[in-house]
Amino acid sequence: MKTVFCAVAIQLLCYTVIAQNSFVDLQRNFPKVELAFETNTDTLQKQFEAQHLSWPPKQLYIRSFKYDSQLEVWVRNNSKENFKLFKTYKVCALSGGLGPKRMEGDFQVPEGFYYINSFNPNSNYHLSLGINYPNISDALLSDSLKPGGEIYIHGNCITVGCIPIKDNQIEELYLLASFAKDNGQDFIPVHIFPIRYNTPKSSEYLAKTTKDDHEYQHFATRLKEVYDHFEQHKKLPLISVNKKGDYVVLN
Repeated sequence: MKTVFCAVAIQLLCYTVIAQNSFVDLQRNFPKVELAFETNTDTLQKQFEAQHLSWPPKQLYIRSFKYDSQLEVWVRNNSKENFKLFKTYKVCALSGGLGPKRMEGDFQVPEGFYYINSFNPNSNYHLSLGINYPNISDALLSDSLKPGGEIYIHGNCITVGCIPIKDNQIEELYLLASFAKDNGQDFIPVHIFPIRYNTPKSSEYLAKTTKDDHEYQHFATRLKEVYDHFEQHKKLPLISVNKKGDYVVLN
């Protein structure tokens, strides 16, 4: 009986340790992240409550607009609900111009459909969230040997191809993403568009930029299909990639 009791006790202890080591708990072991939680959690919770949003966030959707220098954060509780806009941050620096990233060293910010694939609590740019560039489309359309990589949303307001926001803003976003991952969202979508398509000035600039570039016209049109779908439904469509590397909206 003593052996059985000890085995059960050890098993319960293991379960307790596992339960305590949530993703948020693990992130809070890093000093910069812990300070960000202490500084921002109460304010974020009050902002959620003011907008009648459930705290903490269960699912996030991030979308960025290069020409408009904006990054939006959308939230919802589950896949049956529509996303609701929580906050818009200003992207405070930009390298390159309109158009997707196609090779290492081109200083381009990618355009397309990605997800957060890493959390860096020790970033040289305060805090950072990595995105999965190159994705399947990029692998087919970019330089096969040196497509580039290490693309992040980060702080410090400087960039050579990433998406920088202010330090206090990356702290907020890092916390929101941590909560979403902690609640089971392993793939937080990040969509990067060349422009905000419903802004006339932005649309005019894109038309001017792509006037003699039919390949980019085609690419930007495919991105717009996803933008239009979300604007109409406030839900993300299923997106595939064909053999040519084109994005295809499935619903």
